[in-house]
Amino acid sequence: MLALRLARGARPLVQLRRLLVAAASAGTGFLLLCTLGYAMGHPEASTNAVLRLVWCAVPLAATVYFAVAVARSDPATKPRPGLSAVGLGPARLTLLAAISTAVACTLGSMLALLFFLHLRGDLSGLPFDGAAHRLLASDRPLPLAAALTLLTFVPLAASGASAVVLRPGIAKPAGRVRPGRPGTSVADEPEQPAAEPTPAPTGLPWGVALLAAGLAVETYASHARGADGPPLPGGLGGSPGGALAGWALTALGLALAGPGLTYLCGRALQAVRPGAVRLLAGRVLQEEARRIGRPLGVVCAVASAAYAANILYGHAGAAAPGLGPLSALGAALVVGCTLATLVTAAVEARQARRHTTSALLRIGAPATMLRGAAALRAGALLAMFGALTWAVSELSAIPLSSR
Repeated sequence: MLALRLARGARPLVQLRRLLVAAASAGTGFLLLCTLGYAMGHPEASTNAVLRLVWCAVPLAATVYFAVAVARSDPATKPRPGLSAVGLGPARLTLLAAISTAVACTLGSMLALLFFLHLRGDLSGLPFDGAAHRLLASDRPLPLAAALTLLTFVPLAASGASAVVLRPGIAKPAGRVRPGRPGTSVADEPEQPAAEPTPAPTGLPWGVALLAAGLAVETYASHARGADGPPLPGGLGGSPGGALAGWALTALGLALAGPGLTYLCGRALQAVRPGAVRLLAGRVLQEEARRIGRPLGVVCAVASAAYAANILYGHAGAAAPGLGPLSALGAALVVGCTLATLVTAAVEARQARRHTTSALLRIGAPATMLRGAAALRAGALLAMFGALTWAVSELSAIPLSSR
């Protein structure tokens, strides 16, 4: 009940983010139910049904990633003065965040079930009633237990991931310390800037290694002998399983390397006798490298995969089939969730530095300097990750287009 009251009293922007989580959960749940409908209508094609279920793991992961970002930025679940005195410590707030995430995802799953039943023709009296009865095997009874089991994937995964990421001692902003005072809890104390500079993220070497390994595996698998592997979404010809594994390693490497690359952008802005604007932009990037670096790496991975797939479709020419509605929905979910996660991280970063911005304005810093620093940060990140996306896209598409 407390989680529901906190959700009801949140600001409109927070409510919008929760509704977006519910919408993403609804889309992913609908894809899972469509996989069930295909399995019911084609009992002889069990292998294709399993492959469709495996492909649903990509939008499922994107939805869970977005739900965790929204739970992390929810102001209702952050430690505040006085909450520990009434029994709402960090562990209880983490539980509330997991419950709120589960409620939003469950709402989306229920909407997906209603829409699925409506398109099958099980629910009448609405527009487009039974419009997809052939695709969703309306002539066969729906196994309700299987449908509900599939619909629990998103709420369980999202709430579990939120509880793991936000558990006490893990989700603490980098480069800040919380000094305690007598008679108060550490969780109730306001954050104070640390005297030491922000340490560099440690995931850059691992990210570069995984990125190189993914490109090497993809190149080797694309030239290996043997039959094609599982088909890509949209009906495009099959690709070797090793090439798909190489894409997965490449995406993981970009996600791990994102914070380190963001930190290096901040270092580059401060190089060679920086002025006030460059110094401010570089320090902010270093401070926020862990918060916005990983979403930037994930967006870079998704953009490079989309660009490589576009090149692959162009190489196929007239033989390339059209993108089906379910494949388009899955692609829209992945792209939308990654972009929404990046925007959520950027908003969270802006809220985290609002006290610093207010202090700079109070001491007479012009607003044009702050806007110039923000534009400089955006330009540096766009140059770094734009070039990286183009390079990875070209390197990923070369071995696949040569088949």
